[in-house]
Amino acid sequence: MNIYRHSVRVLLCMALLAVPLLGYTETRIWANWLSTQVSKHPDVQAAREQSAATQADAEASEQPLYNPELSVGADRTGSEENFDVGLSQTIDWSDQRGALEEKASAMRISAQADLSETILEQVSESLGALVQWRASKLVAEIAETQQKRLDALLKLVEQRQQAGDLGRVDAELLFLSLSQQLSEVAQAKATVDQAEVRVKELLPDWVSGSEGIPEHVWPKLETRADDADLLLHPSIAAARAKWQVLKSEAEVASRRATASPTVGLNGGRDGGENVVGLTFSIPLNIRNNYSAETRAANRRALEAEARFKALFRKQQYELAGARAAWKRYDEQLSRWNELSQGRVKRSADLLEQQWRVGDISTSEYLQALGQRAESLKTGIELERQAQLSFIALLRQSGELTFLFQ
Repeated sequence: MNIYRHSVRVLLCMALLAVPLLGYTETRIWANWLSTQVSKHPDVQAAREQSAATQADAEASEQPLYNPELSVGADRTGSEENFDVGLSQTIDWSDQRGALEEKASAMRISAQADLSETILEQVSESLGALVQWRASKLVAEIAETQQKRLDALLKLVEQRQQAGDLGRVDAELLFLSLSQQLSEVAQAKATVDQAEVRVKELLPDWVSGSEGIPEHVWPKLETRADDADLLLHPSIAAARAKWQVLKSEAEVASRRATASPTVGLNGGRDGGENVVGLTFSIPLNIRNNYSAETRAANRRALEAEARFKALFRKQQYELAGARAAWKRYDEQLSRWNELSQGRVKRSADLLEQQWRVGDISTSEYLQALGQRAESLKTGIELERQAQLSFIALLRQSGELTFLFQ
């Protein structure tokens, strides 16, 4: 059980702590916190219990097939009291236990792979939820800032209108923009609330005041997963292990078709004389040679092999798609960062100055403010997509578990 309890932490440590980036200590602390949260989730706890049950099943498969059998009998013939004591043992003639031990080994691998798959899924969803929450929070902050700016601008316009500096149309334009902004703020805050609920569901001890994913966690590294690495992906490893389990079951079914003999030794008294005897029995697989069971088990093994190959092939294409998507978003995000270079943030003050001196009209000013807000949200959206696609890439490649070993 200790192995399972620490497996989440080991996974995240391999994924995050070995990243040769700044903030090693901070990354370790954050990874420990995240691993604790993931371990507390009911889905992971259920997967851990399921894995433990499969491990117990594997142990059961390794046990001897046949126990010795003790028989006792007694009767009376005239004045003679007869009794008989016997001990028999069925022999595993075809070494079924050897095949079952191979099956048990595959079952243990399958149990660990299933648990790793659940943990990988949980970590990926948690990281994605934190990314969604951070992005929605930034968008809400922009919307609120925009509303405050329009509020202040409306008061200023009303003052200039009273002074005869601006017309009534300017105030009406501001009113319309502010009304639209109220709706955008409500939608943005509602999105933040939904994102917070999702994060709290995945990370039990996370609170609203907590931060998202620290910047130093994001590795700026090219992924290098190839076909050999994909075999270690939890989903692929689980499918491969299930194939090995069914393959072992087919071998067990084949050996079970061979009859197992039973030998016994008995002794006692009969008619006042001591008697000792040997017994031997073996099933005669004449009416049923169990060939149908063997054929069915082989078919199930072939089906599992085909499913494993299909999943591996699908995973290869999904990995290629995820890598292409991440590169696309990452390139566009880098381009946006180069273009903005703080330009968008400074533009608000510049636009207000131009509006105050009359270089631009109120309509033009409002339009420029809206374009500025959209540009900021575009940057947030590009960063969100880049981070989500990177998480998807690590998930598809399985590198959350083994890339940085």
